Amino acid sequence: TSVVNEALGALRVKLGEDLNMIEREWAPLWVVDFPMFEEDGNGNWTSLHHPFTAPTCTPEALEADPGAALSKAYDLVLNGTELGGGSIRIHKSDMQQAVFRILGIGKEEADEKFGFLLDALKYGCPPHGGLAFGLDRIVMLMTGAKSIRDVIAFPKTQTAACLMTDAPGTVESKQLTELNIRLRKTEEKQG
Repeated sequence: TSVVNEALGALRVKLGEDLNMIEREWAPLWVVDFPMFEEDGNGNWTSLHHPFTAPTCTPEALEADPGAALSKAYDLVLNGTELGGGSIRIHKSDMQQAVFRILGIGKEEADEKFGFLLDALKYGCPPHGGLAFGLDRIVMLMTGAKSIRDVIAFPKTQTAACLMTDAPGTVESKQLTELNIRLRKTEEKQG
């Protein structure tokens, strides 16, 4: 579905440009009512945003029909460009545990990986959320640039290399030892 949606979105933008139908006025909109989960093809559920986004329903309704659950996630879009996104977070322990169960995260694994969070939620947590903006995307729209790379102060190449700082750089073996990281060389395939 996501491939189809992306392809149709690109087609819509291309037709709008070709037919000179794109208005240059600022037209912001909020995108809401995202699905909470999607099936992975093997009958398992995965989070569409992340497993800490609050759903709009009760834990019981969530577990009864995960595919129908909507999340309290939102994106701000301006003239077809996403400027930012965020969500309201889960703030109740029973809801967080229900999400973990749907994702196939058992009690032991949840306690091991997220015990600190589940403990904190037991003692009370206010509803909370946030929104992160992409300043570079706003500048791109304000300047009429065609690509975000035209307005980023230190753009990366297609391979994620930084031409200004020559990053990513090599890591000294002392740093790897301090972090308990070991590099493995991959064998080259013989032709």
